[in-house]
Amino acid sequence: MLRARRLTVSCAESLTGGELAAQLSGPPGSSEVFLGGVVAYATEVKRQVLGVTAEQVVSAACAEQLASGVRDLLGSDWSLATTGVAGPTEQEGRPVGTVFVGVAGPDGASAHLLHLDGDRAQVRAATCRAAVHLLAQALRQEGGER
Repeated sequence: MLRARRLTVSCAESLTGGELAAQLSGPPGSSEVFLGGVVAYATEVKRQVLGVTAEQVVSAACAEQLASGVRDLLGSDWSLATTGVAGPTEQEGRPVGTVFVGVAGPDGASAHLLHLDGDRAQVRAATCRAAVHLLAQALRQEGGER
């Protein structure tokens, strides 16, 4: 959909640690649409590089700010962001599997809360799948498709 519409995408990742960028850059022809990403694992990187001001990094506000920040930084049409708790222990009082995916596009940013099961690898993989699905859903909605 991105190639057909001549749109670009970028990503900001925390809990997925680069896995989303790997998926976005994997398909043949992805260089036409994927501009790059920022792995902002440390809170300081989220704040200094992407302008996150949210107090809690495991939050909808952080996901939206990550997505908007990387979109602005790299100049993409769309962006995705991942933040949450992959484990092995809770973070900021949130249980393992609590994930927020941010999606930013021409009309602003939104965040989507996920409650995922599994170990670290499973939570990270499910987050990447969900992020790609949410982008496709946003693109379909923008294009008036169902």
